[in-house]
Order: sequence, then structure tokens, then C-alpha cells
Amino acid sequence: MTRIPHDDKMLGIYLNDHLAGATAGVELAKRLAGELRDEPAGQVMAGLAEEIAEDRDALLNALAALDIPVRHYKTWLGWVGEKLGRLKPNGRLLSQSPLSKVIGLEMMRLGIEGKASGWRTLRTRAEHDSRLDAARFDVLTDRAHRQAEQVERLRVVAAAEAFGGEDDPSVTMDGVEKDRRSP
Repeated sequence: MTRIPHDDKMLGIYLNDHLAGATAGVELAKRLAGELRDEPAGQVMAGLAEEIAEDRDALLNALAALDIPVRHYKTWLGWVGEKLGRLKPNGRLLSQSPLSKVIGLEMMRLGIEGKASGWRTLRTRAEHDSRLDAARFDVLTDRAHRQAEQVERLRVVAAAEAFGGEDDPSVTMDGVEKDRRSP
């Protein structure tokens, strides 16, 4: 197999794009945690918001380990983009719409899936770059999969509340599966 030389410039662009997304994701997670604080999902979302902020820090650590400069304009654009995303019409003028929660959770899920892809990319790089810890990216990838599952459960409940129907009665808000044989 022929090895293709790696391009740190492209990796820097890639990781800074992920950092912009992570910045938006932290802001979105905090917003959702605040909006859900009085609901059963609030505690789950608050924990996710903390983890997502930790994941952003892990990405910053990877950038530092690789001597890749942070492009602050991209992180700023990620922050601003999340704020602007709040302005979209949601069917209500003066109150919070259930649609906003559904869309927010869907965006969160997409971001987490993208983050997991980034961790897998860094895991591949770590196999040939001693500045990176491959095992750390395995842990981060596993955590991203768990986060995606938690957000999906919250999204299903929010969608059922917004659009009607039933969520999965076998799963509680904290993600623990109920015994399906119980009434």
C-alpha cells in the first residue's frame, strides 16, 4: 500500500471547521439545557451540555498537540451562526414553539454525528502521529455515540409532543429501557 503524505494545512482547515461546529454545538446545548430545565429531559440535557463543552476542549487540546493554530474567526462564526439560527420562523411570534425544541435536538444530533467523524479521523491520524493519543479518540468516539443516542431519545419525545403520536414507551427520558412486559 502506498502511503500518501499528510497535509497539515488541510488538517488545520478541517479541525478549525470542526471547532467552529463545536462552538455552535456548545451554545446550542446550553440553550436547550436552559429551555428544558423544568422538564424531565432537563437534567439529561444539562449533562450533555457539560460533556459537549468538554469535547470542545478535547478538540482544542488536539489542535495544540498538532501545533495547529486556532482560527478565531471561524469559532466566532460558529458562535454567531448558532445565535442567528434562533431567529428562524417557528410558527409562533412571542412564545417558544415545540418545533424549536425538535429542530434544536435534530441539529444537536447532526453535530454529534459530525463530531464522531472528526474523532475517527483523528484516531486514524494518531496511529502514525505520536503527538496524539489513539485511545483518547476511542473514548471520545464512544461518548459521541452515547450522546447521539441520548439526544435521539429526547428528540423522539419532543417530536411526539409537537406533532402528536407516541414516543417509544419502552425508553425513559434518562435512556433506561423499561421492561416491555410491564403494563
